[in-house]
Amino acid sequence: MSKTILIVDDEPDLCEILSYNLNSAGYDTIVAHSGAEALKEDYNQVDLVLLDVMMPAMSGIEVARNLRSRQDAFSVPIIFLTALDGEQDKLDGFDAGADDYMSKPFSVKELIARIKAVLSRSDQHRIPTVVTYDQMIVNHDDKAVVINGNPIELSRLEFDILWLLMTHRGHVYSREELMKEAWPPGVIVSARTIDVNITRIRKKIEPYSQCLCTRHGYGYYFTNENENEKTN
Repeated sequence: MSKTILIVDDEPDLCEILSYNLNSAGYDTIVAHSGAEALKEDYNQVDLVLLDVMMPAMSGIEVARNLRSRQDAFSVPIIFLTALDGEQDKLDGFDAGADDYMSKPFSVKELIARIKAVLSRSDQHRIPTVVTYDQMIVNHDDKAVVINGNPIELSRLEFDILWLLMTHRGHVYSREELMKEAWPPGVIVSARTIDVNITRIRKKIEPYSQCLCTRHGYGYYFTNENENEKTN
């Protein structure tokens, strides 16, 4: 599957050049011409951000700090693209959460090489092994769920559904998507089967059943609105 790169820059010509070259290199691209546009993106669908530092209204530094505070974006790699190449400028960029830093003008070939390197490192560390929500701990390696210190018994399918929703908080999954993600290839299940499993999960994860939400007409999601939530 192609990786998706979000290009954030207020220069349309540069965005066009980057999109063309990245598409030619096999990447999908999304373009945002301001920090405000960038913050509206769904970062569950973004694998890396190319972020200009000097933009009007909202700088790239501000955008990066905002992303690092968000559940859906805190682990998405960021490469800063900027004309500011002083030592302090670079330190500020890394302090804001940058994974790499390239000064303009730059070689597109070098940029693509750095993108490959950053994505390679990210792929090794991006998937968490434990996620928590308040007093609920879900451990993927042990396939264990603990609430307030008490182990909770889930079936394999229940665990896989809960893990998927908790690691993509706020993302609404349709029944068809849940079937594809949680069930083995070739296994045919009905929409009712999905609903039954969701109901069972809700009963088992009390007092957090209300966190597994329904978006009527669309599907299910795990809420991302909790000050105590974190991913390790």
